[in-house]
Amino acid sequence: MIGSTRTRLTQRNLRVPRVDGPAGDSVSVARQLDVALMSAGFKAAGELIEHVATLARPVAVDLAIEVLGAVRELVGDQVEHNPYFRAFPQGVPATYEFWRQMLRTASGEEWRKSRLGLGAINLLAFSTYGRVQHTYAQMLAEHDELAPSIKDRVTVVHLGGGLDEEVTSTYLALAGSTTPLAASDLVLLADLAALRVDLVPESMPVRENRAAVNAARLAAGLPLVAIDTVVDVLRVACQASGGDVTLVESTRFRGFRRSERRVLMAALDQVSASKLGDVNRYSGRFKRLGERLHPHEYPAFPNAQDVFAVARGERVVRTLAARAELAMADGEMSAAARVLTTAPGLLVRSLDRLLRDASGDQVDEVMAAAGSVLGSVSGRVLCSMREHLRNRARRDPARVFVNRAGRPWIASDTRPRLSPEVMRAATGMFDAELASRVPAYSRLVVDPDVLSVALPLSGKATAGGFGVLPRGTRMPIEGGLLRFFTYWRQAKERTDFDLSALLLDENFEYVDHVSWTNYHGDGAVYSGDLTEAPNGATEFIDIPLHAVTAQYVVPQVHIYSGENFTQVAESMFGWMLRDESQGGAPFEPRTVRTRSDMRGTGRVALPVMFGRDESGEWSATWLHMYLTGSPRFNRTEANNLTTSALTATIAYREYLTVGHMVDMLAAKAGSVVAWHPGLRVDSPATFIGLHRPDGLPEGSTFITLDRLSELVPH
Repeated sequence: MIGSTRTRLTQRNLRVPRVDGPAGDSVSVARQLDVALMSAGFKAAGELIEHVATLARPVAVDLAIEVLGAVRELVGDQVEHNPYFRAFPQGVPATYEFWRQMLRTASGEEWRKSRLGLGAINLLAFSTYGRVQHTYAQMLAEHDELAPSIKDRVTVVHLGGGLDEEVTSTYLALAGSTTPLAASDLVLLADLAALRVDLVPESMPVRENRAAVNAARLAAGLPLVAIDTVVDVLRVACQASGGDVTLVESTRFRGFRRSERRVLMAALDQVSASKLGDVNRYSGRFKRLGERLHPHEYPAFPNAQDVFAVARGERVVRTLAARAELAMADGEMSAAARVLTTAPGLLVRSLDRLLRDASGDQVDEVMAAAGSVLGSVSGRVLCSMREHLRNRARRDPARVFVNRAGRPWIASDTRPRLSPEVMRAATGMFDAELASRVPAYSRLVVDPDVLSVALPLSGKATAGGFGVLPRGTRMPIEGGLLRFFTYWRQAKERTDFDLSALLLDENFEYVDHVSWTNYHGDGAVYSGDLTEAPNGATEFIDIPLHAVTAQYVVPQVHIYSGENFTQVAESMFGWMLRDESQGGAPFEPRTVRTRSDMRGTGRVALPVMFGRDESGEWSATWLHMYLTGSPRFNRTEANNLTTSALTATIAYREYLTVGHMVDMLAAKAGSVVAWHPGLRVDSPATFIGLHRPDGLPEGSTFITLDRLSELVPH
């Protein structure tokens, strides 16, 4: 458990927990570690090299192996990536020629098994189709060594505190996050909470985080903390049952021990008297929970028993939202706003609707009601509404909604526009409140590359992995060759994932595609179709950025057949950038810019899109979406209209960026300096950037990719 925890902390924080072991001389081990890290695109910070060098050799070797394994897994280098065509991107034939050659060399038995009737042929019946016909070593022999380039990625790995210190600091940071965590971070929080069940975080603004912490306390027989709604208790029960703490999916509750039932009933009794209206939304789940808690056995908790009476329909409670809806249906927007002042977050989230339907003096009254409660609204809701309002200046051709599972749906935008005066007043009100909450740093150092990153208002709008940025982030990319890849390993049944790319023009209309049905398109090249992955399989697509005529390139991963993204043993997507003259094998870890997990509930993954502006410069825009797709046999050609509409809407949307919050911080900071390599800073500072740099004085604070949510005020 300790080794696994250290590895996960290293991967998340790019900070290696310090080892408390016997001293010795391991300078050679430290040097070898640094060289090995560089081959994967990483570099050990000076303090990490020094720490390894002063450990006894056996301890140093174990630590070096652990660190190297952790970072290699981060970029997907822990497996062998072997494409169907071993000389890829060279030697890939035209699709028709490949199929004709395969049919020409097939045996009579294969021909017999392949016939499906009506002239159709089953390609999977041929022994050479979809299965690599060479070894990994044979593939490597086809490729020259990767020539070094100044554009190759170098990510610094730092030394942290002791393991207990790293566990505690990461636990408190995750528990105290102002935004919902990504799925991988939520799992890590639950595990760390079990290790630090004795420690109650000072603040847990996000209810899912509270549930993860409280589930650990429930298992330890401790009372729940920070519970203020009945739904908080429902979340704890879901987390303790191994279910969905976000409540997007239903949970099958496990049986609870009598001591656990008493803790849950006591928590319900504590908060239910004034929050029974919350039961209606999840009445079915509360009924199922009641079957496990046996509320009739606890007469000492009458308020808790009321929860299940409401869930069963034996008691009727009108919710606050229902009362507000009645007022809005009568055109009384002022009255609706007054009702919602007792639920500040809901009032602010309803502000657009209230303002666009308000008339005359009602606008001022709605604004006044919202202004009176802003101080009680979470910073995340304020930032989310601020982003929403900046996109209300125009009417979009469509609206895209993406749920917490990354599943999007599209609706026409029929909303009337808000007046410019109302929008200025509302955005000014939000900005003033946010500015009042940001801290005043004495010295601020900002990496300009971070300014365009979309403010991470939810970890659900991203994915676990390396170098992954929030949905909507647009980042410039450099290099002549873009190569993306997908890897999967099936768990129980034969599984076929298909990597493809949709190529679109400046109006997001179809130009071409590359996939298993079309190996070449608009200069792009596909590495070949693999149809099973008992030991893992990788597919690649090359995009020569100077050669394609398309304005946008949208990679996709389709589940053709078999297990889905949550059932396979492993699945990932990533992309590399390299100069076309560099050569190298299809997969080179130091050219990997990002690698993300694919664990969504849809059957078509849309991780990212690439676009070219009028000056010819390319950028990546993160999507993190999953389409429903068909139960089997998904193909790019069948989804191009949906994909085009989704990507167009995301591309046109203006996201609230880190730069917006940095402007507020800069207005309060004692000094602000733009980071660049070689910058000399003579006293501790607060650094904001994608990755922690070397060279800042001891005592500095680093707000990097894993901590950007801290920029969202409480």
